[in-house]
Amino acid sequence: MGLFSELKLAVPWGHIAAKAWGSQKGSPILCLHGWLDNANSFDRLIPLLPRDFYYVAMDFGGHGLSSHYSPGLPYYYQNFVGEIRRVSAALKWDRFSIMGHSFGGTVGGMFSCMFPEMVDKLILLDSSPFALDSNELENLLTYKRKAIEHTLLVEQAAGEPRALRPQEMLQRLLKNNSHVGEECGELLLQRGATQVPAGLVLNRDRRIAWPEHTFDFISKELCAHAIKKLQAHTLLIKATEGFFDVRREYDADKGLILFMTDQLKSALGERFQFVEIPGNHYVHMNQPDHVASIIGSFLQSRNRIPGQL
Repeated sequence: MGLFSELKLAVPWGHIAAKAWGSQKGSPILCLHGWLDNANSFDRLIPLLPRDFYYVAMDFGGHGLSSHYSPGLPYYYQNFVGEIRRVSAALKWDRFSIMGHSFGGTVGGMFSCMFPEMVDKLILLDSSPFALDSNELENLLTYKRKAIEHTLLVEQAAGEPRALRPQEMLQRLLKNNSHVGEECGELLLQRGATQVPAGLVLNRDRRIAWPEHTFDFISKELCAHAIKKLQAHTLLIKATEGFFDVRREYDADKGLILFMTDQLKSALGERFQFVEIPGNHYVHMNQPDHVASIIGSFLQSRNRIPGQL
C-alpha cells in the first residue's frame, strides 16, 4: 500500500491538508501526528497495516501543508479538537477510528470523549487521551499568559522566516528532538519545509511554540469523568523509552500514566488494551514493524491481543 493521494479540505481560514492511503470503500481511520510534526509521521507505518481500511493522515492547522490560522488568532488545544470534527464533516464520516501519536493522541482522545458516538476505535501511540495537571497547577496561568505574549511577539517580528541549509535544518530538528532518527527527520522535513533560493524554510506557523502553551491540562476528576464517556475500543501502545509527560522535567514520574491506564481499565474493561514495546517516542517511525502487527490485530478484531510482547 505504497501509493497515496493528497487531499485539500476547505476550512474558513484556508484548508486542511491530508494524505490518504487505500480505498475510500474501506473503514475510515484518521491519523493524527505529534507536536510540530506532520502527516509524513505515518509514511513508514501505514504501508504495513491491513489494506482493507482507508487511512487519512491530516496536517493540523499551522503544520505541514495546512493553512496557518488567520492573523491574530492563537493556537489552542480546543481548536485542534475542532479540526477533527471539520475534517470528518468534509469527508462525510459519521463513524471512524482514530490513530494518534503523542499530541495527536491527546487531541484524538479528547475528541473521542466529546463525540463518543463517532469513534469506533482509538489507538494511542506513546500517548495519553489527556494531559493531566497534577504537576502543573501553579504553572497553568503562566502558560496561558506566555501563549498570548508569544503570539504578540511573533506578530511584531512579522517577516520572512529564516532559511537554512538542508543539513543545518535537519541537525536543528534532530537536536530539538533526540528521539527522531536522521532518516525520519528527513521524512518530516519533506512535508514540513519548503525549498526557497536561500535554502529551506519551515512551513509551520511561528505562533506554535511550546506544547504546554497550547495544551488544556485537566484535573484527575475531569479525566475520570471524561473517560467514562468513551465508547471506543482503545489501544494504548507505550514505548519503554518513550515520554511519560508533556514536560520533560517530570518525565521520570510514571504516576500519571499509571493513573490513566487504571482509569481506562476501570471504565472500558475488555474494550481497553495496553501493550508495552521496546523503542522510543518515535517507535512508529523508527521501527514501524514493532507496532504494525499489534495495530493490525486490534483493527481487525474485537478480541483481546496479548498485553505484553
